[in-house]
Amino acid sequence: MIEFKLEGEFIPLIQLLKATALVQSGGEAQTVVEDGLVKYNGKVDYRKRLKVRVGDVIDFMGNKITVI
Repeated sequence: MIEFKLEGEFIPLIQLLKATALVQSGGEAQTVVEDGLVKYNGKVDYRKRLKVRVGDVIDFMGNKITVI
């Protein structure tokens, strides 16, 4: 599990995937979201501009990111 310390109110989902090094680029992040490979709080979410906030859990390819 990856714990990501949020600085500010939120972080866009594609930026979070890049910041945790689970994808190499923003383009790759957009593609995995569009393909339904990312779960937001347990459910597949296709929104690239999704605002991830403290307490949210992202699941991508078996990697869980907890936002603290």
